[in-house]
Amino acid sequence: MSDPRRLIPGTDSVLADPRVATALRTLGRPLVKAAVAEAQRRARIGEIAPEDVVDTAVGHLPERACGLRPVINATGVLVHTNLGRAPLSQAARDALMAAAGCTDVEFDLAQGRRARRGRGVLAALAEAVPDAGAVHVVNNNAAALLLCALALAPGREIVISRGELVEIGDGFRIPELLASTGARLREVGTTNRTHVGDYAEAVGPDTAFLLKVHASNFHIGGFTASADVAELAALGPPVVVDIGSGLLAPHPLLPREPDAATALRAGAALVTASGDKLLGGPQAGLLLGRADLVERLRRHPAARALRVDKLTLAALEATLRGPEPPVRAALAADETVLRERATRLAERLRAEGVPAEVLRTEAAVGGGGAPGVTLPSAAVGLPTRYGPLLRTVAVPVIGRLEHGRCLLDLRTVAAEEEQSVLEAVLAARRSDAGDPSGDGSERPCR
Repeated sequence: MSDPRRLIPGTDSVLADPRVATALRTLGRPLVKAAVAEAQRRARIGEIAPEDVVDTAVGHLPERACGLRPVINATGVLVHTNLGRAPLSQAARDALMAAAGCTDVEFDLAQGRRARRGRGVLAALAEAVPDAGAVHVVNNNAAALLLCALALAPGREIVISRGELVEIGDGFRIPELLASTGARLREVGTTNRTHVGDYAEAVGPDTAFLLKVHASNFHIGGFTASADVAELAALGPPVVVDIGSGLLAPHPLLPREPDAATALRAGAALVTASGDKLLGGPQAGLLLGRADLVERLRRHPAARALRVDKLTLAALEATLRGPEPPVRAALAADETVLRERATRLAERLRAEGVPAEVLRTEAAVGGGGAPGVTLPSAAVGLPTRYGPLLRTVAVPVIGRLEHGRCLLDLRTVAAEEEQSVLEAVLAARRSDAGDPSGDGSERPCR
């Protein structure tokens, strides 16, 4: 009897199949060949029949050459770091596509010569924050703060409150970031109380600047005190304010959240901020303030290493000039409307046999913005076993576990995503058919 492995189609034969040939053009040869090789391996060990090699290879091809998968954020956390922070507006997504090929990022079409890089986004940022004498953009807020220290404080002192020596995520800490530039930190005050007099006593010939850092991921209440920007500006040295979350102007729902315009009007020499948080754009670090200081930062040798690419420039400009980005829309969403949407979605799910209910809940800003602030919201509650199932569907939906239910919070789900959420839940129900484990309440949603 002949060896059935002889029937396994060769690589060239599989690659010639029209479906595989199409994938070669969209995914590239390495990804496609890897899927073919895996299907052939499974056929050799008898897991699949030789005639199923092509179908198996095609079935295991990814949709795109990038490993990142789009997901729907139903956690109720508006700026979710693990999910990529701010989702971009359609205008920003269109700008990304426009900038994906060759573009006039450093070319003046009218004059036919080199032009300043990112002039469009710099103009848009200056228009958004008219109190800034000049603006600059780097690749994230940590880079903006790093550049301040590199350009203004090597071998000198940065005066900072002990209550603002924060960790910014993944183990990175502000004091270590600043110390890596060759600057010396002069800590003043205590964890909970720092007065303007503490800064005044520390100011001396070696003072490069006074630094205020927004405690973006936590909130200390009770017996506390801190110096405001105007008090510090009166002391003489430049004041650098890291507002963190990227709020460019005051927002009525976030009265305690620092913003760039207010800090500059109060006398801040420089303000640093993030582009991918409350601003609602791509990852970027914003520098705004005195023209002479911004120019020093822009011309520092490290500025080249920290600059942003054309895609970021395009998306950031579209965020600043275009319609309201999703984060801002979610922040302003009306609770009554959210509950109406949740009710309609729950009714549609119940009609399909899914045990769904409507729950009042609270959302959060997240992403290092407005710590302690909650936003009234509405969610569709499902048995917790739906949590892991929803992560396996074609478009994963990420909810949160609360009160023994998997909650899909609609404050972070755009109205145009509701149909995808419905289809994801129904796909999860189908995969759950025949599950003997009851309501699965022991399994987490996330």
